[in-house]
Amino acid sequence: MRALLSIDYTNDFVATDGILTTGEAGQKIENHLVDVTRDFISADEYVVFLIDGHDEKDTYHPENKLFPPHNLMGSNGRKLYGKLADVYEGNQDKSTVHWIDKRHYSAFSGTDLDIRLRERNIKELHLTGVCTDICVLHTAVDAYNLGYQIVVHEKAVASFDSEGHRWALRHFKNTLGAIIL
Repeated sequence: MRALLSIDYTNDFVATDGILTTGEAGQKIENHLVDVTRDFISADEYVVFLIDGHDEKDTYHPENKLFPPHNLMGSNGRKLYGKLADVYEGNQDKSTVHWIDKRHYSAFSGTDLDIRLRERNIKELHLTGVCTDICVLHTAVDAYNLGYQIVVHEKAVASFDSEGHRWALRHFKNTLGAIIL
């Protein structure tokens, strides 16, 4: 069994005016990311939207020292970007489509993602979203350490750091044994 993890494809990370935007790099992957998501949903496979969510008043969160406030709960910046928002809205009532709020880079940190995947006997995780070298990378490392097979859709991941993006793709393949499609 397999699942699609759609990571942080939100306005703050993709829109031209997003707080931590990947800009054109993130916008270029939209069609491929949406197609992969639709394919998984059409096949009734498990699709999880793993979305960064921060509280502006939380002064203890370590990201506050590294990045400006982003993906704030209830903000427009936290909404899914572009066509992916329509895909989610049109399918959120399906039992195979799920949304998980996350607070850290890795979608496994502090969430029930691993439990949900194991309940469904999922062994293979397909990763899409942003940022390749931050949240996608940390999620992939945790997935590897938990024993999942990892598949990264190269045309459906992006970063604001092109060098970091290329490094992460090599790391997925050469260190985590991921399949790069």
